[in-house]
Amino acid sequence: MRVLIAAGGTAGHINPALAIAGAIKKADPSAEIHFAGRKEGMEYRLVTQAGYPFHHIEITGFQRRLSLNNIKRNIITLWNLALSGPKARAMMKEVRPDLVIGCGGYVSGPVVRCAAKKGIRTAIHEQNAFPGVTNKLLAPDVDIVFAAVPAAVEKLGAPEKTQVVGNPVRPEVFEKAGERDAIRAQLGAGDRTVILSFGGSLGARRVNEVVADLCAWEQKEHKPVLHIHATGQYGVELFQNLEKEKGFAPGESLVVKEYINNMPELLAAADLVISRAGALTLAELEAEGRAAILIPSPNVAENHQYYNAMELQKAGAAVVIEEKELSGGKLVSTVSGLLAEPGRLAAMGKNARTLSVDDSLDRIADALMKLVRTP
Repeated sequence: MRVLIAAGGTAGHINPALAIAGAIKKADPSAEIHFAGRKEGMEYRLVTQAGYPFHHIEITGFQRRLSLNNIKRNIITLWNLALSGPKARAMMKEVRPDLVIGCGGYVSGPVVRCAAKKGIRTAIHEQNAFPGVTNKLLAPDVDIVFAAVPAAVEKLGAPEKTQVVGNPVRPEVFEKAGERDAIRAQLGAGDRTVILSFGGSLGARRVNEVVADLCAWEQKEHKPVLHIHATGQYGVELFQNLEKEKGFAPGESLVVKEYINNMPELLAAADLVISRAGALTLAELEAEGRAAILIPSPNVAENHQYYNAMELQKAGAAVVIEEKELSGGKLVSTVSGLLAEPGRLAAMGKNARTLSVDDSLDRIADALMKLVRTP
């Protein structure tokens, strides 16, 4: 069996695609899996590191704000769009796939559409509660639509062939969840509340700013917490300046990192997570069963992080603070309220756990195998 997976743009599209590739290989070790994407995108590095053949197709999105630079970018986008059809057809001829899967990003559009027109079996996976434009356009033409949450089903527009399967979560997330006590002991957490905060690999300025206010409050009020914060690449100097300005410092109660490279372990140890609301982050919070304060990024397509976050708030698993309402004082009062209510964080964590689809990859792989084997 030959499989072609198209995904690009962000890790939120690419990591589920890689997880699905692994599940297909587990179900059928003889499967030959190829990826399609942009060489200039994150997908090229992640896919080639994983050892899969990579096929380049250049496709970008239109810029809605009018400026001289954006007009130039839109002209390039039109050119790439005109070439994407012939490139996708050439790719089909080269790979000769039995199955084509789109996992989001602009690159999925021409690849999956071309496969569907040729009668090749097709499927898409939507990670967010509010679907992206590409998947909404593709849904009517593919054989199977996978949705992460029920809220996305009607929005995708093909409920009769949509299966709710959750978001694929790395196996190590589940493994580390069972080692919570040992990991907390290694961190020296004791009976303290462990707070984990981050704004993404590059960092989010507003998240860093309000977390600094929270850290200053924790130290001034001598709160029994162990706070672990990741500044992101662009937040290192900013956070150091905020430490001096607000009078707090890393030490026994605060660990500051640029990047968290052991996220499954720290999620296992945490009692409360403060983060953005990317689909994969939320899937891992659900898998670990962790309470959260979610600050959706306003700088994403269709404001999808807000809709993702609201699914957890509705379930009593998270508190959502929109960035337009975000301040240091707001974050401090929210954390203070949660800490003041015994058992609240544990209850929120249990609610989060009920949302997890632990067998997401098995569901996806089983459906894909049945699709390919159906005459």
